[in-house]
Amino acid sequence: YTERLVREGVVTQDWVKQRREAYRAQLEQGYAIAQAGQSKFQIQELAPVEESSLPAYCPRTAVTREAIEKVIRGITTLPADFRLHPRLKPFLERRRRVLDGAPVDWATAEALAFGTLVLEGTPVRLSGQDSSRGTFSQRHLALFDYEDGHEYIPLQHLDPAQARFEVWDSSLSEYAVLGFEFGYSVGDPLTLTIWEAQFGDFANGAQIMIDQFITCSEVKWGQPSGLVMLLPHGYEGQGPEHSSARIERFLSLTAENNIQLVNCTTPAQYFHVLRRQMYGGPDRRGIRKPLIIFTPKSLLRHPKVVSPIEEFTRGSFQPVLDDPGVAAPERVMRLMLCSGKIFWELDGRRSELGLDNVAIVRLEQLYPFPEAELWEILGRYPSRAEVVWVQEEPRNMGAWRFVRERLDPMLAPSGRSLKYVGRPDSAAPATGSYRQHLEEQEAILQEALRLGSLPRLRRLRIRKRA
Repeated sequence: YTERLVREGVVTQDWVKQRREAYRAQLEQGYAIAQAGQSKFQIQELAPVEESSLPAYCPRTAVTREAIEKVIRGITTLPADFRLHPRLKPFLERRRRVLDGAPVDWATAEALAFGTLVLEGTPVRLSGQDSSRGTFSQRHLALFDYEDGHEYIPLQHLDPAQARFEVWDSSLSEYAVLGFEFGYSVGDPLTLTIWEAQFGDFANGAQIMIDQFITCSEVKWGQPSGLVMLLPHGYEGQGPEHSSARIERFLSLTAENNIQLVNCTTPAQYFHVLRRQMYGGPDRRGIRKPLIIFTPKSLLRHPKVVSPIEEFTRGSFQPVLDDPGVAAPERVMRLMLCSGKIFWELDGRRSELGLDNVAIVRLEQLYPFPEAELWEILGRYPSRAEVVWVQEEPRNMGAWRFVRERLDPMLAPSGRSLKYVGRPDSAAPATGSYRQHLEEQEAILQEALRLGSLPRLRRLRIRKRA
């Protein structure tokens, strides 16, 4: 390539020689520093965002109602000559209802996080296979004129002084695109850089980037990154390649506060953790740690998975959510711990059965493991209550083994150990049969809410056709 550039007169041979010598000198200098023991660096510790300790120059993760209203108006107001597709009119109308006090769904909470960040001067960049529309048609960050097809991105037009907002539909080359976005997060640490997999399983194609760069660049080279990965995860009968973001793989890579693993269950939690990424570091200017968020699919339109405006104008991200529906903690006989979508199924079935002696606690952040917050919540419930971990994933996957290793020592003084409810061990993440999926999911709910004994969940098989 060098010879071709010289031959075409783009560069000279002397210029190439100088560049090579300068680069080799730079490497030799770095090697000498490392050998002298001068290359030690301080690994950044994660710290909670406390409103009282925030300096004046740093925004909170919570925002004002005025900011929310400005973003909602901006993302629902289009140019006079823009012809919106008729099917998208109800979508914008639902978002406008937030101005009248309607609760906020998942995609709107995300747009609020993006919009408030750019209004505050923080650029936002999102890429993925179908990111502008959203894989589940939930996002619609980019709109296209119904007649001539020209593009309009409302989040780019909130205010003349706002920061840059970009959304890119990238190719199905996860290895290349995730590598590029990791580099972008390193080169521009003041931008919230996000990569989204179409389904969480698709991160498989970028495993080398995850293993060799994203999870360990700081400990290997002192190179931090604040990259965010959105990985849709949840068991809805869509088969083994569209169910699991492989939570267990990411958990096996955790150590030394290297990454953050989050599985939010409410839109407000998602909003706060996105903003925390830019405002939650020790210097209140950002967490330079990769953030992996296991995002929902069916919950994007679940009628109960909404948050009131008040949860955006106050508070912050909570790594553990206690059960708000338990009026008398002292009566609880079973304390269920879970993470992600399964909470809403457990909560719905508990309500159907009218059980008031079962509590459901959500681990919203799996790593760094929120031991102190969990200790405090466990202390609310009787020491005689059995503690159960409930998950959708097979026993050899998901967070079960990671959580058990940390919770068993916490429960040991009371003579208890963590019990398991979920699918049995499996070589594949999920069944390919929707009917079998429903049977397995029903068995998990029945076992989780059956007080007393905990019979082992049998392996369900597909019956062969006659």
